[in-house]
Amino acid sequence: MPVDYSGITEEHMAVRTRAGLFDVSHMGEIEVAGSDAILAIQNICSNDVSKLSVGQAHYSALTTQRGTFIDDLLVYRIADDHLLLVVNAANIENDYKWIKSKLEPARDAVVVNASQRYALLAIQGPEAIGLIQTLTSIDLASLKYYWFATGEVANLRVTVSRTGYTGEDGVEIFVPPQSAERLWDAILETGKSIDIRPAGLGARDTLRLEASMRLHGMDIDETTSILEAGLGWIIGWTKPSFIGSEVLRRQKVEGPPRKLVGFEIDDKLIARHGYSVYIRDKQVGQVSSGTRTPFLKKSIGMTYLPSEYADLDTEFEIDVRGKRARARVVPMPFYRRSRS
Repeated sequence: MPVDYSGITEEHMAVRTRAGLFDVSHMGEIEVAGSDAILAIQNICSNDVSKLSVGQAHYSALTTQRGTFIDDLLVYRIADDHLLLVVNAANIENDYKWIKSKLEPARDAVVVNASQRYALLAIQGPEAIGLIQTLTSIDLASLKYYWFATGEVANLRVTVSRTGYTGEDGVEIFVPPQSAERLWDAILETGKSIDIRPAGLGARDTLRLEASMRLHGMDIDETTSILEAGLGWIIGWTKPSFIGSEVLRRQKVEGPPRKLVGFEIDDKLIARHGYSVYIRDKQVGQVSSGTRTPFLKKSIGMTYLPSEYADLDTEFEIDVRGKRARARVVPMPFYRRSRS
């Protein structure tokens, strides 16, 4: 996946106003199957997989004993005893080894790194659903957010998931690798009428940041807990336990020591990942993600602040190439698509 095809701004705006096509085949797919597959994943993932119906997915996390992220992922329930985990590309092998190491020998559950079996294309934007509907008999209008269905798109057997990483409506399509190019070409050809654009990693990053979606390795990692990251909604609080649950339950009562916040910079300076963050001349952290967004035309970002300084409208400073920029805590997400 290139950084861009025709320019990050052009691709970003295409997704926000029409549709963009991403090749995200670098993502990893790990399958867990067997009569104890649900029990196995319940122990190592934060969300409650037992609540998923067949054909439904959810966002979750692989956690350490400290309630921090090994990885964030999507969990798909393919059958009563069969789950598909979609993980970040850089973590495929580590995630696979971690999951395999946590499976109890007595359990009837097998884990397989199935990444080579899948290519994955994402079509995102306000016109994405209408475009793909012209290529499939699957009723996409009735496919709810975070649900998926198997059928044909452009005469190819695929799985279509109402998910994405841009803040827009759209779908992600799992397709056999040998058929991916045919599907890519068919979508671009059909999408000429709406001026669809292939989009790369650059636009993917600016789009997800506008939507305040966390990026593993930048906004979340093994040093950040789920509650610090503001993702308490991906915790199955009614589950008896999972790896790291004791720490997270304690943080829920006491409050996490720091919180991920969104910020804006009023001038044209741009705060990038790694830039130092100061409160009253004391360094308290670093910017996790930051950019000037093509659609909102604002300098925005995310950073972890001590909880006592994480309230809305709190002001702080960021060292931007030797100049102190004034930043202010603002609500997230920065961008929310119209539901009308």
